[in-house]
Amino acid sequence: MSAHGDVDLGHTVAGWTGTVLALLGCTGAGVALCAAWTPGIWLGLGLVVLAGLVTWLLHLAGWGKPSGPRPAAAWDWRTRDTAARTGHENCLGCRVSGPRRAAVAALAPRSAASLPAGDSSA
Repeated sequence: MSAHGDVDLGHTVAGWTGTVLALLGCTGAGVALCAAWTPGIWLGLGLVVLAGLVTWLLHLAGWGKPSGPRPAAAWDWRTRDTAARTGHENCLGCRVSGPRRAAVAALAPRSAASLPAGDSSA
């Protein structure tokens, strides 16, 4: 048991890869800033953008985590998500990826709490 209790913290291949790339990019940009090397700053910031893109692509390939808790059997960070092919409901990354995944996300039932409040003065 961890300090956070028995919960799924979402450690995934996509998450770890994106975090490492973003950390390297931030570190590189910071070192270049201290060294007053302008191209290095832009290279480091470019690596941060690349980290976001790589994380998104790995999520779409099934190496990410859907929103919400997962079953305990799927908590290992190397577990591939087989439902990623059709998209996750309420997942911005899946909706942005194209119409097929957006259609799956749109078909997901919504609770009344997620709907906007109506204007009662009309």
